[in-house]
Amino acid sequence: MAQRSTSHRTLQTTPRKPALFDDYTTSEIRRAAATGIYDIRGGGSKRRVPHFDDLVLLGASMSRYPLEGYRERCDTDVVLGTRFAKNPIHLRTPITIAGMSFGSLSAQAKEALGRGASAMGTSTTTGDGGMTPEERAHSSKLVYQVLPSRYGMNPDDLRKADAIEVVVGQGAKPGGGGMLLGQKINARVAEMRTLPEGIDQRSACRHPDWTGPDDLEIKIQELREITNWEKPIYIKVGAARPYYDTALSVKAGADVVVVDGMQGGTAATQEVFIEHVGIPTLAAVREAVRALQELDMHRKVQLIVSGGIRSGADVAKALAMGADAVSIGTAALIALGDNDPMLEEEYERLGTTAGAYDDWHEGLDPAGITTQDPELSSRLDPIKAGRRLSNYLAVMTMELQTLARANGKSHVHNLEPEDLAALTIEAAAMAGVPLAGTNWIPGNSG
Repeated sequence: MAQRSTSHRTLQTTPRKPALFDDYTTSEIRRAAATGIYDIRGGGSKRRVPHFDDLVLLGASMSRYPLEGYRERCDTDVVLGTRFAKNPIHLRTPITIAGMSFGSLSAQAKEALGRGASAMGTSTTTGDGGMTPEERAHSSKLVYQVLPSRYGMNPDDLRKADAIEVVVGQGAKPGGGGMLLGQKINARVAEMRTLPEGIDQRSACRHPDWTGPDDLEIKIQELREITNWEKPIYIKVGAARPYYDTALSVKAGADVVVVDGMQGGTAATQEVFIEHVGIPTLAAVREAVRALQELDMHRKVQLIVSGGIRSGADVAKALAMGADAVSIGTAALIALGDNDPMLEEEYERLGTTAGAYDDWHEGLDPAGITTQDPELSSRLDPIKAGRRLSNYLAVMTMELQTLARANGKSHVHNLEPEDLAALTIEAAAMAGVPLAGTNWIPGNSG
């Protein structure tokens, strides 16, 4: 008698969820369906894209001669703004602090950024919303941002700054403006920005008085005249079309070009912007350098790269690809004390966990950094936080020197693409360096 087959209902299998509809995606669909509004958050992209981790430095062996760290020097200084400015900025380290506004950050946090940067001989940047007296007093080198909103902007502060950065775009949201919700617009922020207190604010996505590179050239001339041609003029662009944006910035008269990749953070914007607009920092560096080289302006117009810089290794790789300096934002906030596990209980009460907290727009930051609440912001000691930041910058700089010496370089700017190899085909194609163990650069003819 034939044996009956076992019913499929008795077999035990492991349930499998669709790759396109993972837990986070389905939770976002349910949230959107329940609320009818898009999600706003801070921080940068959380999905994995090719980055500096996909590159390695080759170091020295037979064909290269390494330097001894204890007796052979490796310099790290950089001069920014040598093209037209009377007073270029001389930094001891090529690691700068990105623009983060008073409003998105507390006054204590802005002061701490200035203290930490100054202790390491580097610059910090104002951000949207103007210059605070604390920030100027504790920043030995301060870059003043001119943004589409013009919040807090005035000629007196322009003249007080050491450099001016015209912000065309940001890596987390190329083509989009900023947000500052009403709970963070207290009396002081409202006065600086000429806004009503407690009312949500959305910054413009483009400048009101120019629409293209020809107009920008006129605007740069105005800024130079206001500041007696003393201050370097930076142009900051989000990484969208970095080759053309860099070339047009040079044409408009920039001393320095800042290219911000999609891993760059933001205080608040739509998550769909953060995750789906712009290109990775790794891809942006090569295109920006290519534009400068083809114009014979590489090293004459300095290039600052930002977006996901975390360690001296990231800095070394960016410099090897042709950048002159880097800028950090999210990493600087972590150094100050953001997302500290010591505050885990308070993060849990906000429905999140240390390391994942990104609702900076709500103004409830337990660390006292991304808030205007007087009780919360008072938790941040700007002296201690500044010291933590300077320690972090010192470690990054020493890591950078260590890697440069290992490649036989007496100055970090002597690092070059030949010192790099890629671990993935994607990274090799984006960075324009060979896949490790080969001489193949994907996309290169021949």
